Amino acid sequence: MDRLTNPVRPYPWGSTTALPALMGVSPDGSPQAELWMGAHPSAPSRVRRGGRLLGLDEVIEADPRGELGDAAVRRFGPRLPFLVKLLAADAPLSLQVHPDAAQAAAGYAHENAEGIPLDAPHRTYRDAQHKPEMIVALTPFEGLCGFRPPRECADLLDALRVNRLAPYAARLRSAPEEDALREVFSAFLRLGPDLAALVGDALASAARRPGPFRETFAVYDLIARAHPGDPGAVAALMVRHVRLAPGEGLFLGAGVPHAYLAGLGVEVMAASDNVLRCGLTDKHVDVPELLRVVRFDALPAQVVRPAGGGDVEEVYAAPVDDFRLSRLVLGGSEKAHTLPGARPQILVCTRGSARLTVPGDEVVLPPGASAYVPAGEEVAVSGTGTVFRTTTAV
Repeated sequence: MDRLTNPVRPYPWGSTTALPALMGVSPDGSPQAELWMGAHPSAPSRVRRGGRLLGLDEVIEADPRGELGDAAVRRFGPRLPFLVKLLAADAPLSLQVHPDAAQAAAGYAHENAEGIPLDAPHRTYRDAQHKPEMIVALTPFEGLCGFRPPRECADLLDALRVNRLAPYAARLRSAPEEDALREVFSAFLRLGPDLAALVGDALASAARRPGPFRETFAVYDLIARAHPGDPGAVAALMVRHVRLAPGEGLFLGAGVPHAYLAGLGVEVMAASDNVLRCGLTDKHVDVPELLRVVRFDALPAQVVRPAGGGDVEEVYAAPVDDFRLSRLVLGGSEKAHTLPGARPQILVCTRGSARLTVPGDEVVLPPGASAYVPAGEEVAVSGTGTVFRTTTAV
């Protein structure tokens, strides 16, 4: 078992206070967007082995079967297949989608054949993996996820009172669902800055005007203000606004447009860096490839609530085997709760204090601290607080 030393990613959209408050430290005034826990090569956690601090990716590469177990290596290869984050958003993230496994493999091979360097700004596929993910709210959390039904999109456009949007509203009402969403979303991503700015002005007015969509427009007005003139702010109107209460999760599968807006949460994902951005960003936007990957259907957001998985462990069900996320709410009793050790796991404390015990070793985790337990080690968990556990589902 290893106490993890984790990197903080200072993305501009990050909160300056949420992660420091969780960890009980003074903020330094800089944005602290994500705390990464895992073996992703771009920012691996570090562990102390043999008196040295080593990257967790190096440790796993040196002995993949010993660290991950035979089953995980057979299924995922010699790599930790998940990445865990504490995510603290204070401004909108980019509107984005992720590819499925076949799309990722094909896109990665194509860009390699084209000779595009892995670190090139215009590179889209940086590995051959898919990137399903789940966010669980620690505070009230807001985001965008999945398309609205076309008629609902049309009602919003009409309520903005922008004459130049009328043809798009008409198409949303007349075409079959997939065609309507594809055509209008595609057109919005290619809007010129003049119409995007006009819609931004209309959102500001609509957010102040009494009406049934006033609260909805207030959300998208904030997005447009953060990204003035960005066509992605217009396209975002077609994506549902979602609010999560603390403890609720949101699963994001391949091809689903989404963006996080505000709040603190635990995020777990397949360990991939494949992101196709639709807007709300200064980074590369590849519209043709994006439109090939997006799923143009209006499905409800997949809000996930924890279900009992045995003892004090509650599981956030997800239809993937790259990760299994669960929560342990510890009541302070003397009884320790034993977690099976067949798979590698990362445990992070988000409230109170947790004591992790394996034969010959013990770690106490305050809020924001985490530990890595290799396959083959049963770990006993006790204390008072909340621990999130990530392992594989196979």
